[in-house]
Amino acid sequence: MLGGVEGVQTVAFVLLIIVSIALIAVVLLQSGRSAGLSGAISGGAEQLVGKQKARGIDAVLSRATVVLAVLFFVLTIAVAYFM
Repeated sequence: MLGGVEGVQTVAFVLLIIVSIALIAVVLLQSGRSAGLSGAISGGAEQLVGKQKARGIDAVLSRATVVLAVLFFVLTIAVAYFM
């Protein structure tokens, strides 16, 4: 069993990898900035309820991106400090 600084470094490194993969996934799930404008130009085939749901999902993904980015930077600093 790893103890002391080696254990903390290993845990921080594993968490950094998990957060990095999650951050990449959340960023790739977000729609592009031009998606709203292109949807407005191409026509209003979607219902209002569908648009509200999409906005809610975009808000959740945006908040998740911010949280994961902060975790990423904190873990990166922790890994660099313990090396």
